[in-house]
Amino acid sequence: MIDLTPMGDIRVDPQRQRATAQGGALLGALDAATAPYGLATTAGNVSHTGVGGLTLGGGMGWLAREHGLACDNLLSCEVVTASGDVVRASAEENDELFWGLRGGGGNFGVVTRFEFRLHRTDPRALSVERDFPVAGAMAPAARWRDLSEGAPRQATYTASVGGGVATLGFVWTGDPEQGRDHARSLEALGEPVARRDVESSYLDLQRRDDDVQGHTQRRYWKGHYVRELSDAAIAALLAHDPSVSAGLQAYGGAIADVADEATAFSHRSAAFEYVVATRWSDPDEDDVRMATARQSAEALAPYSSGAYVNALSDDGVAGVHRAYPPAKLARLSRLKDAVDPDNVFHLNHNIAPSRAATAR
Repeated sequence: MIDLTPMGDIRVDPQRQRATAQGGALLGALDAATAPYGLATTAGNVSHTGVGGLTLGGGMGWLAREHGLACDNLLSCEVVTASGDVVRASAEENDELFWGLRGGGGNFGVVTRFEFRLHRTDPRALSVERDFPVAGAMAPAARWRDLSEGAPRQATYTASVGGGVATLGFVWTGDPEQGRDHARSLEALGEPVARRDVESSYLDLQRRDDDVQGHTQRRYWKGHYVRELSDAAIAALLAHDPSVSAGLQAYGGAIADVADEATAFSHRSAAFEYVVATRWSDPDEDDVRMATARQSAEALAPYSSGAYVNALSDDGVAGVHRAYPPAKLARLSRLKDAVDPDNVFHLNHNIAPSRAATAR
């Protein structure tokens, strides 16, 4: 293991709207460094996530529909390759490596420094949630889906199902009053059993799903991309075992503005990302808990269009093939030939060299 935690330095250039983060930095530190200048870049939804892992896999976050994924805001990287060389990768220098680093995961080297584009960002946010009993949630969920298709880019529609409750709503980044105006459209869902409209700072929004104590528990998850959320897919979602939690987060907007071939990240046409997760403490429950999550994910599999590499778990080679279409995976393998032909970086969702004899 290579421990980058001592490398957590972050520098902000507010005039140029740029930030550099060392490879061991956490997202919360990046947000905290840029916020005093009224700036931010797309970061994930949990502040104790590493900048490196999130960005190299793509990087979904609450600003992605407005400003693109974390990898779309990446301007350059400093990389230590398998041979021990230190190189810079950008659109102008080692551009093929730069292409692969934006979505190809940790397959091509150790990134010791990231340079990001920053955006003027309103420091306020609003979370809007409406609860419905799962047994009566089919019609509300279908209306929620239809509303998401024309939603402003400040709104990231979210849904979750667990414990007999379906929660439908969105997260709004920016002026909360504008978010409340948009929330009036949710009246079309029908009368919920509970309503929550929570105004917060953007920084608090970024921390709201933090769960450091969760690291002490046993956890398992599966994920899909869903290009079109059909009525049948909604029915499958609502039929989940109540012991697991399943969720949807909307894509589109600036994510889909980027050409698919521009980065290694794939499936930009997805409408939603789906994840089913479970956690427990007793090792004797391992088989049952994981089997339940797998069954839930399998129910959504017929409606999936691929997978997010950062949401893969024990999917192995099959998961890598779901994360990247064949032509893109072949290009990534050729890049692996060039920068890591012996597959030194293989303890990951591995993209093997195209020369199978050298793959571990």
